Amino acid sequence: MDLPVPLEQGLYVSGTLVSGLLGGLVLKWIVFAALRAYNRRTDAPLATHSFAHHLSRPSAFFLPVLVLSFVLPLVPLEPKPLEVLRRFVETTLIATFAWVLIRAVDVIEALVRQHYQLAEGNNLRVRKLFTQLQFVKKLAVTLIAILAVGLILMSFATVRRIGTGLLTSAGIASVIIGFAAQRSLSNLLAGFQIAFTQPIRLDDVLVVEGEWGRVEEITLTYVVVRIWDERRLVLPLNYFIEKPFQNWTRTTSQLLGTVFLYTDYTLPVEAVRAELKRLVEQEPLWDRRVCVLQVTDSKERTMELRALVSASDSSRTFDLRCIVREKLVAFIQQHYPESLPKTRSLVAAADQPFTLANLASDES
Repeated sequence: MDLPVPLEQGLYVSGTLVSGLLGGLVLKWIVFAALRAYNRRTDAPLATHSFAHHLSRPSAFFLPVLVLSFVLPLVPLEPKPLEVLRRFVETTLIATFAWVLIRAVDVIEALVRQHYQLAEGNNLRVRKLFTQLQFVKKLAVTLIAILAVGLILMSFATVRRIGTGLLTSAGIASVIIGFAAQRSLSNLLAGFQIAFTQPIRLDDVLVVEGEWGRVEEITLTYVVVRIWDERRLVLPLNYFIEKPFQNWTRTTSQLLGTVFLYTDYTLPVEAVRAELKRLVEQEPLWDRRVCVLQVTDSKERTMELRALVSASDSSRTFDLRCIVREKLVAFIQQHYPESLPKTRSLVAAADQPFTLANLASDES
């Protein structure tokens, strides 16, 4: 029995659309199966591994829609239903293609991160590169999303007419938008300045708002600083352009650490200096640059000793300071307990004159 014409047409339309989608899925499977087979080789480049990892999922949507857009002219539909279907396919194609582009940016980032290691000891050049890479990536993703949304909206005639009407009042609108977006635009410009002049970089050690921490993330509008106790300090980009802060890794990660001790005047300073040198010689945290002990102040009851030691980064410097402080205090307690800080008092009889001999006899 012959099928009615509308039913035959419907089956043909459905078959054509399903065939296009299946053809795209088959194409995706062939391409990525070949990539997986190639990646099993020991000499396969990192680019193919990253490509297969990041682009597999978006390609499963993009390629079927792409093939469907090619077979769409073969679909026998009336002009109005065909226009609706074409508009839907076009919108989906733009959205999936934007997804592929965003994941392609991830591919580039992954390749850079695989080639350069942030965990290296002297990573100043890598931190410069990663700071610029993170900002450029976020900017690229934002631009891709904005362009995709704009292309989708402009594909509709109604939106195009509204856009044309808005252009006639662009002068007034630009002033209003400029005032409204002044804060956001200043943050964006600050982001460009930070990315390329780099007063801060990823993994920089900062002292900001009285807190010590590392730069964890730099976005288009704010910076996240991971504080030493695992809290996060979130600051706008403008903060690092307009306000002072300490950057302990601006040109190098090497630092000097200070340890202050307060002792009695009877302490033999040379013995403590020799003990400091002996201690740091045994410490792997010391980078063998600076080891100094000096009397930096003298007060009414105590004298101030400052031990100056060096290490390769701020974390090692802090740990080295703690070790030196602890062991020097233990050394003084064990060998010169009489030189710990003390308060002297002298009680003399009214008819007995004050002499150094009396002071010595009272102390003994």
